[in-house]
Amino acid sequence: MKKIHSFLYLLLLVVTFSSCDSNDDNSNSGPNDDTFTQNFGSAANRDFIGQVVDTNNNPLQGVTIKIGTSTTQTDVNGVFIINGANVYQRFAYITATKTGYIDGSRSMVPTSGKNNVKIMLIPNTPLETIQSGVSSEVALPSGTKVVFDGAFVDANGNDYSGSVQVAMFHLTPTDENISKLMPGMLYAQTETNEQAILETFGMLNVELRGSTGQKLNIKEGHTAEITMQIDNSQVATAPSSIPLWHFDEEKGYWKEEGVATKVGNKYVGEVSHFSWWNCDAQFPTVTLTLTVVDANGNGISNVGVGLIANGNTWPVMGYTDINGQVSGLIPANQTLVLNVYPDYDSCNSNNVIYTTSIGPFTTNTTLPNIVISNSPTTLSSTVVGNLVKCNNTNVTNGYVILNRAGGNSVSPVTNGAFSFNEIYCPSNTQFTLKGYDLENLQTTDSIAYNFTSPITNIGNLQACTAVDEFISYQVDGGAPVFLIQQVNGGTTTPGTINQYALSLNASGVNGGLYIWGDTNTPGVYTTAQFSIEGSGVGYIGSTTTNTIQFNLNQVGAIGQYIDMTFSGTFTDSTGLHTLTGVAHVIRDN
Repeated sequence: MKKIHSFLYLLLLVVTFSSCDSNDDNSNSGPNDDTFTQNFGSAANRDFIGQVVDTNNNPLQGVTIKIGTSTTQTDVNGVFIINGANVYQRFAYITATKTGYIDGSRSMVPTSGKNNVKIMLIPNTPLETIQSGVSSEVALPSGTKVVFDGAFVDANGNDYSGSVQVAMFHLTPTDENISKLMPGMLYAQTETNEQAILETFGMLNVELRGSTGQKLNIKEGHTAEITMQIDNSQVATAPSSIPLWHFDEEKGYWKEEGVATKVGNKYVGEVSHFSWWNCDAQFPTVTLTLTVVDANGNGISNVGVGLIANGNTWPVMGYTDINGQVSGLIPANQTLVLNVYPDYDSCNSNNVIYTTSIGPFTTNTTLPNIVISNSPTTLSSTVVGNLVKCNNTNVTNGYVILNRAGGNSVSPVTNGAFSFNEIYCPSNTQFTLKGYDLENLQTTDSIAYNFTSPITNIGNLQACTAVDEFISYQVDGGAPVFLIQQVNGGTTTPGTINQYALSLNASGVNGGLYIWGDTNTPGVYTTAQFSIEGSGVGYIGSTTTNTIQFNLNQVGAIGQYIDMTFSGTFTDSTGLHTLTGVAHVIRDN
């Protein structure tokens, strides 16, 4: 089986819907959120590294990531890094959004190391088009369906008349990617304001859009009937009735609202607004913390820690941080099977490199270290080296990417030094390294190596391949952000429908930046002509408060350079900021 990288929690029937108002202010929001938030502990600053992929496991570039007040975008590898994000000691909420996909998210109990995040985004593909004003049924081959009474409203609550595009996605509990596809984690707020962990029988995502692409919802005072097929392996154990819960996309946890009834091998219920819905049994919670180490006691990052409960055959996963640690909420008073899955294609047919039984637990628990000993199918190696500049001095602002079959890892450099604690299959020892010097815009080639146990000493990697195009910028005079991956620039004839006259974009491990406008003639412009969006700046355009000035200095022919500088101030939710930057991009079209 493939690896599943998400976070520690246990699941039950999830019926998921996305629409214009996932946190419908007119619906019952449940108990007091401020009181419930006290369960999260004190405010904290934590570090995160993650990857966003599509349902074919291909990296997604340009996904907007938000954690607390921090934002960034994924690079060409789907990777993002956010350090010092504002979260809580026992709760962090990560959102991932990209046009053409259902919004993704992950909630977790953050550790003090660099927390690893894995999110898989579902394409927003219409299944069927129905009409307002008449009852309609939209069904999937599994038997899961939604019945609408024909009353819809737009995002402003105005009655909508016309065609309605319905997108649906059925996620079964036996899907090996369930932990990466579902929103948040199944951590919930009950009607009595208590914490609960939930358990799943399957998931469905539905989104409604009007004829011009606008998001729609059910009209107030009306309902839709949802029917959810129960997996064959769970029909016998599914309760006759079960609470309904909706996912609060602003808060990052589930809220109890309503009841669903078992009819044959299906659950049936009514909802008055579209958000993420699920039918769940609830369990009291405890926090479990553990660390995975190699035979030499080195923490192993990027490995999945899977928990299997209640006789289920599928695991729900945690993902170890840079120190090999993972922490999360689990059901109290249950015996669980714990498996460890590597972040590469292992020698084992089931991809399990460690298994044991744990629990039951009645209080928060930290397990002894889980040691992955060397064996004929699993070896460990610490990859160490130094990234240097062209003049052989240490790189102080850069990173190194390790790629091998089935996975990748990123290590920031500290005064040139980098390291990876890895486990590997003895029959597949090859990996590649590529280093980036962000200060001088230089890279190494992608160089192949082989693991050796216990140490793979790389020596010096020299970043001396000049970067010929880039976008760089500074916010509030802070450290410069250099974007040297997937750099693109192009022009079209001004006024072309659905095209920008000029667009520039680039990405890096720390995010991305996009600039677009309605002219490609050199000159000095404001946000009346150009807009900008990216990591650390959010969206800046004609509808935001700013004094940004764009100096379009040169627009060369295809294969030559587009040069632009930009500077000024902008205001966001945290106050007034300064922005300066430069784009030096080869024109692609």
